[in-house]
Amino acid sequence: MQDLLRKLKAEIFQALAHPTRIAIVETLRDGELPASRIIERLKLEQANASQHLAVLRSKHIVVSRKEGTQVYYSLRDARIIDVLDIMRAYFEAHLADAMSMLQEATLAAEEQAMGAKK
Repeated sequence: MQDLLRKLKAEIFQALAHPTRIAIVETLRDGELPASRIIERLKLEQANASQHLAVLRSKHIVVSRKEGTQVYYSLRDARIIDVLDIMRAYFEAHLADAMSMLQEATLAAEEQAMGAKK
């Protein structure tokens, strides 16, 4: 059972392993949108958007419904946004650490250069 759960998690992360697919999911954060609006907001080619939406549909991240000639997309479960928000916080935390280390190293180098001049 644990292996099956890991496999399912990996499939979700594989579906999200493209910046365009993440952008699509984030665009659907506030609710359902027609494909045309997603394409317009993200400035995508229709064929490219269709491919990415198909991947997200196949992994059950988004669901679609047709109304007339429009296809509307929404998130199957909004908790996927929580996952993306947690990942953003994770990267921001580590980016802050890296920036802090860089600032410390720069300061130390400046102090060393000042000491060498004296």
